[in-house]
Parts: sequence; structure tokens; C-alpha cells
Amino acid sequence: MSKILLINGSPNEYGCTYTALKEIADTLSRNDVETEILYLGKKPIAGCIACGKCAETKRCVFHDSVNEVLDRIDEFDAIVVGSPVYYAGPAGQLTAFLDRLFFLKEDLMAGKLGASVVSCRRGGATAAFDRLNKYFTISNMPIVSSQYWNMVHGSTPEDVRQDLEGLQVMRTLAENMAWLLRCIDAGRKAGVPSPVYDEHLWTNFIR
Repeated sequence: MSKILLINGSPNEYGCTYTALKEIADTLSRNDVETEILYLGKKPIAGCIACGKCAETKRCVFHDSVNEVLDRIDEFDAIVVGSPVYYAGPAGQLTAFLDRLFFLKEDLMAGKLGASVVSCRRGGATAAFDRLNKYFTISNMPIVSSQYWNMVHGSTPEDVRQDLEGLQVMRTLAENMAWLLRCIDAGRKAGVPSPVYDEHLWTNFIR
């Protein structure tokens, strides 16, 4: 059975972002896909300090939820990241978490499906949505889409439950993700090989 990690990047454990993620999780469950919602909590999460120790130890010097997820990353076939919208961007706590996670395990993310969802009261959702998708597009992760950009609107979970189109977008996203996971599984069983990548080239604009 496929397993998906859904990351709740909101400081509110059961707020608007959770409501969107729960709609996805419930739809995935109906498609026989196992899900786990990870709540990052209210405690501060440190950003990357560019110390370089992770290159030696393969772990972050900050012992928090980043290392906990690192230890389990191979369990998951896909990652869904959810965030509230603050000043037209994702929550800072979440981006600090993702910066460190993806810097450490970018190579192991390849082939996993990725999707992001955002929750806002009124505006700024597409900018935040774009920012979150950058983590996937730099990591060889196919992005799962829906019938519209993955966003819900409202100031409370009750508001979000009235966003009928937004919730439908979440369900469609989940259906597409479940279908793609089945396609990948069928391909593996049929002997379809995974992509083979060239050695990563590093160039700078000044040379």
C-alpha cells in the first residue's frame, strides 16, 4: 500500500490548513492509500545556518522534526505540503523546515510525488503556492495537479467547509495522486525502469 506524508505547516493544529489536508487524506483513504498528517507544532523551527555539518553526518545539527522526518523519508511515496498564507507567502516555520529537509535529502526525494496546498482569507494564495512548488521542481519530483490551483479560502475551518469548490479541488488532487501512484506501481511491476540521471553539473553565472 502506498503511503503519503501530509505536512501541516500552520501553527493551528486543526485550522483551515488542516481542513484542506483532511479532505485530501480522507479521499486518499477511500482509494486505499495510507496517510499520515504531520503537525509541525507551535515551537520555533530554526532555519538553515549553512554550517555544512550535514554533508559530513547526513543529519542536521538541530535535533528537531526535520531529523525525525529524515529517518522515515523512505516510508513515503508522496509528500503533500500545506500552509496558511502570510504576506503572500507560506508560513516561515514551514519554509525553515522544508529548506533543511530538502537540502539534506534532495537526492532521495526524486521520484516521489509532490503537491502543495494553501489556505488564505482573501489573497496571496498563488504566490505562496508557487513558492512551495519550488521544492518539488528542484528535486525531480513529479507535481500532482488538480482542476484548479490548490487553495481554500476562509478565516476559520467553518468558512473553509463552505468553500465547496476549494474542497472539491482537494478531492480531485487526491484522486489524481492516487491514480498516479497506481500507475507508478503498475509500471514497476511491468519492469519499467526509473529515470537515469546524468551526474549533476554545477555552474555559476560568472563563469
